[in-house]
Amino acid sequence: MVARGVLDGVLVADFSRVLAGPLATMTLADLGADVVKVERPGTGDVTRSWLPPTDDSGRSTYYLAVNRNKRSVALDLSTPDGATVARELALRADVLVENFAPGTMERFGLGYRQLVDDNPRLVYASCTGFGAGSALPGYDFLVQAVGGLMSVTGAPDGPPTKAGVALVDVLAGQNLATGVLAALLVRQRTGRGQRVEVSLLGSLLAALVNQASAYLNAGTVPVRMGNAHPSIAPYETLQAADRPIAVAVGNDAQFGRLAAVVGGVTPDDARFASNADRVRHRAALVALLEERLSTRTAAEWVADLTAAGVPCGVVNPIDEAFALAERLGLDPVVTLAGTRSVACPIGLSENPANYRSPPPALGEHTATG
Repeated sequence: MVARGVLDGVLVADFSRVLAGPLATMTLADLGADVVKVERPGTGDVTRSWLPPTDDSGRSTYYLAVNRNKRSVALDLSTPDGATVARELALRADVLVENFAPGTMERFGLGYRQLVDDNPRLVYASCTGFGAGSALPGYDFLVQAVGGLMSVTGAPDGPPTKAGVALVDVLAGQNLATGVLAALLVRQRTGRGQRVEVSLLGSLLAALVNQASAYLNAGTVPVRMGNAHPSIAPYETLQAADRPIAVAVGNDAQFGRLAAVVGGVTPDDARFASNADRVRHRAALVALLEERLSTRTAAEWVADLTAAGVPCGVVNPIDEAFALAERLGLDPVVTLAGTRSVACPIGLSENPANYRSPPPALGEHTATG
C-alpha cells in the first residue's frame, strides 16, 4: 500500500512559470499536493519552447525538469471567462503560487487582497526578482550579477562568472516551498492562511552565508578565488597526473592524514601547522602538494586518500555524478511514462515523496481542472 503524502488533500493553484515557482510547486506535488498548473493557451510555460535539448518526443528537457506530478489547464487570464475560471480555482485552493511581475495578478483580479476575504485559509505565495516594490525583471542571470555571486565565482584573473545552473532560481524555489509549508503549519493552529513572499535577491544574499558574514562583520569584501576557500586550506581542486581532484581538508587531523599519504609536506612545517598557517601559505602548500600528486592518476590518489579518511573525489561530469549516486544507493532517477527526472531529495520515513504522473501536455487537464 502506498503511504499517503504529507500534503494529500492540499490543492495548489500554480500560476508560476520558468523555474523558481515550478520547482516549489513540484516539491509540494512530490509531497502529495494536487497541483493545477495554469498556463497561457497556445504557448504555455515559456520553458516549453526553451530548446535544445529535447527528449525523443521533441519536448524541452528544461520544462520536464520541474513539472512532474501536475495537471495543466490552459486559461487566458486577460479574458473574462479565463479570469473567472482562474478566480474560482484560487477560491477553492489551499495554496496559490505565482511569480509574475508585481501588480500582474492584481490586474487579473487574482491579487492576495482580492482573494483573502473570500478564501481566508489561502496561503498566497509570491516569488519576485527584487521584492514586491520593485518592477525590475527577475532573471537568475541578472540577480547572480547584481547580487554579488558572480563577483566571488571564477578564477582570480578571469571575468566574473555565473554558476553552471540557475542557482538563484533553485534557492528561491526551495525557500518558497519552505515558506508555504510553514504557513500551512500555522494554518492548522489558526485556521487562517497568510502571504508568503520570497525574492531572488533576498534568497541569494542569504545564500552567500560566510561570504556575506565576512563583509557584514569584518568589513571584508570577498573576491574570486577559483576553487579555493577563503578560510580553509587545502580546500580546493589539486591537479593530479591526468585530471584534478577535489580535496576538502577541514581540520588539522585530516591534514595530517593527507600529508602522510601524499608526502612532501608535514604538519611539523611551521607554515602548515594550523589551518590559519595553511591559509596564509596556501600558494606554497598547493605547489608542494601538486608536485607530489602529479606522479599518479587522480583515481589512484582518491583511492588511497579516501582509505586514509581524507575527504576527496574526482571532478565528475554529470553522467558520472549520477552513476556515483546509483552506486551509493541513492536512487536518484524517477521514470514516469518514459520521462526521467531527478528524484525528490527529501526523505521521509512514514510519508515519502510519491511520483504519480509525468509533466503534463499543455492544457491536458483543462476540462477537469
